[in-house]
Amino acid sequence: MSMFLDTAKIKVKAGNGGDGMVAFRREKYVPNGGPWGGDGGRGGNVIFVVDEGLRTLMDFRYNRHFKAQSGEKGMTKGMHGRGAEDLMVHVPQGTTVRDAETGKILTDLIENGQKFIVAHGGRGGRGNIRFATPKNPAPEISENGEPGQERELQLELKILADVGLVGFPSVGKSTLLSVITSAKPKIGAYHFTTIVPNLGMVRTQSGESFAVADLPGLIEGASQGVGLGTQFLRHIERTRVILHVIDMSASEGRNPYEDYLAINKELESYNLRLMERPQIIVANKMDMPNSAENLKTFKKKLAENYDEFDELPQIFPISSLTKQGLSMLLDATAELLAKTPEFLLYDESEMEEEAYYGFDEDAPVFDISRDDDAAWVLSGDKLEKLFVMTNFDREEAVMKFARQLRGMGVDEALRARGAKDGDLVRIGNFEFEFVD
Repeated sequence: MSMFLDTAKIKVKAGNGGDGMVAFRREKYVPNGGPWGGDGGRGGNVIFVVDEGLRTLMDFRYNRHFKAQSGEKGMTKGMHGRGAEDLMVHVPQGTTVRDAETGKILTDLIENGQKFIVAHGGRGGRGNIRFATPKNPAPEISENGEPGQERELQLELKILADVGLVGFPSVGKSTLLSVITSAKPKIGAYHFTTIVPNLGMVRTQSGESFAVADLPGLIEGASQGVGLGTQFLRHIERTRVILHVIDMSASEGRNPYEDYLAINKELESYNLRLMERPQIIVANKMDMPNSAENLKTFKKKLAENYDEFDELPQIFPISSLTKQGLSMLLDATAELLAKTPEFLLYDESEMEEEAYYGFDEDAPVFDISRDDDAAWVLSGDKLEKLFVMTNFDREEAVMKFARQLRGMGVDEALRARGAKDGDLVRIGNFEFEFVD
């Protein structure tokens, strides 16, 4: 059974901020002690860290929930609570992180040691020492900590390889990889011997080196989910050069040129940008009967169907079995890699905009709706955050929250919607009566 995993869906929860404290200074020789409650500590962030020692997302198969610690509560003597340590989650190189709800890409993690905060911890609530004023020198008000960010993430691993081997099953991709690198992929005389991507390093005679990925064989309909193709086509996206391996002996009874067209169609159907990558055609199994004649026919059809202004792809006849033509193929691949730039994987429209951790002034501060039991329901990010951070165990804090609602225009808006004295108003699970 394969232990390779290249997609995972997980949930992350940053730590809540610690609650602020209500305390007063009561010391024998200190008159008019006043407030002395400290602030809560910051909640821990959830941070992804690239670890070059990881090769798959298998760790996320068994552990799908990641929760950072909350900050400590504020203490007496004006002492702040300790901030929580960030939760470091190790991911392999080449991991793309998406927000599962919006589908937007948060980050693409490709460099060893690269870090990205996927969920921000909440700030600590303020203690009553922060609320002292000349009018109210001894406030009994404190804030609860801000909730930590919580989100569901979709992880996709796209292996880091310079060159990708594509082609139908049994055209000799795994054999080719085994003779040009130290990789030891499974090789067998049957379809889909390769069921996971294999990676190997090539070093040419002239000293250049590059990474090659042997991907599971494609068949017609792969981009729509037929065979194993749709599962692993994503790994071609990072490659800069494609080696299109074709069985020129037609040992499977297929036409080599039709194979070439069919695979290119699948690459194009999966992602149009894959056709931007330069291809080298690898005419494999040239030690077999009929291969030379089939190659002549292939070249003729290729030239006939190419526009006169387009440059024909290079064709290298090889035999992985006898190692014929391999050095020329590898030198040409290294030369093509040297002049091929990195390809942009994502449009700006696919990327999540830089996060803003404040309130949008143009966004509505709150929304009013009606529940089935005729209660008025208040919602909105700013309003709900104020609610969560209010300490309802303290009367002064409750009165402060009521004043904040009034200042936001909630009373007037409810009155304009037809709310009457005694009507039920609900914020989350909290209910109170509207007083006109």
